[in-house]
Amino acid sequence: MQREIQLIYFNAGGGHRSAALALKEVIEAKHSDWSVTLVNLFEVIDTERYFQKLTGFAPEDLYNLRLKKGWTLGLATELKVLQAIIRLSHAKIKRKLQQYWRLTRPSMVVSLVPNFNKVMWDALHQECPNVPYITVMTDIADHPPHFWIEEGQDQHLICGSARAMAQARAAGYQSHQLTQTSGMILRPGFYRTACVDKQSMCAELGLDPTKPTGLVMFGGNGSNQMLRIAKDLSDTQLILVCGHNVTLAKKIDVLNGSAKHVVLGFTADVDRFMRLCEFFIGKPGPGSLSEAIHMGLPVITFKNSLTMPQERYNATWVKENQLGIVVASVGEMKAAAGELLAKLPAFQEAVDRIENRAVFEVVTALEKIIDSSQAA
Repeated sequence: MQREIQLIYFNAGGGHRSAALALKEVIEAKHSDWSVTLVNLFEVIDTERYFQKLTGFAPEDLYNLRLKKGWTLGLATELKVLQAIIRLSHAKIKRKLQQYWRLTRPSMVVSLVPNFNKVMWDALHQECPNVPYITVMTDIADHPPHFWIEEGQDQHLICGSARAMAQARAAGYQSHQLTQTSGMILRPGFYRTACVDKQSMCAELGLDPTKPTGLVMFGGNGSNQMLRIAKDLSDTQLILVCGHNVTLAKKIDVLNGSAKHVVLGFTADVDRFMRLCEFFIGKPGPGSLSEAIHMGLPVITFKNSLTMPQERYNATWVKENQLGIVVASVGEMKAAAGELLAKLPAFQEAVDRIENRAVFEVVTALEKIIDSSQAA
């Protein structure tokens, strides 16, 4: 019997869509009898594009522009406003979702987004009461209240850390509703053994393979902080991935330093470049940190007033597990890089202890949930 699986995502930041694509790839490789549909939440709940007509931006485009420009101060307050708007719009959003699920009749709904899980669960529970609803957290921990974990719902929650599991239990979730994975969802490509000839690839890029190299990456739209990092680490080999930020890439590319800096735009195979590096520098996004650590790279990351509220625990997680160094500002980068390189073997040993198989563990959990649901 064909099973209709819906993976709910949006494009505010790249992690939600990336996780959905990774799950889709693994599910389709394993289950020919599962039909997987990626559903952009905003295309369901805002079919008239009211927000875009009012502002000129899609909601996720405005969010991504702020990340690109580094305009993240005050996001904690804005998050509360967004959550209040969602609560005030609960009835309207719920009707839209019910209409969608009335037409599509899913066998399972998997949410990979925060903030909307109360209204999505309410709509599905009322329209299709026997269809299981699962929230897969794409953050290492929750940022309560009403971010990932909603109280009083008969749904399943998949957490990527012991911290998230403890938060779920404190919110009243029982053991049968919870699954803990070994980390964040990564693309299956990160688990394939790539035939990378480091010597020849370094030669092609102009890098010295005998010197340590750092990968600098701040998401798909880059960050202006990368320009300061490139200047301050002018004597350190770096690969700087600027994503879609062409202007930033040009500014970094014209800098002169004593060490080679390779400047890249958007690349879909960042894992290949990670194989050339010894450490990682970037914001504390759960996806990029997890990718770097999975590839054996200790990290230098940030925690300050500009850090998005849902990502602040990630920096704590790095410190608690001795996976790298956390700085308060980009001005501390040169000292942090020196310290990390001086202690590199110890940091690498800590990183090597982390074994992340989350994308496969999530699919196994979904199998058990849907089998249990259909048996019932």
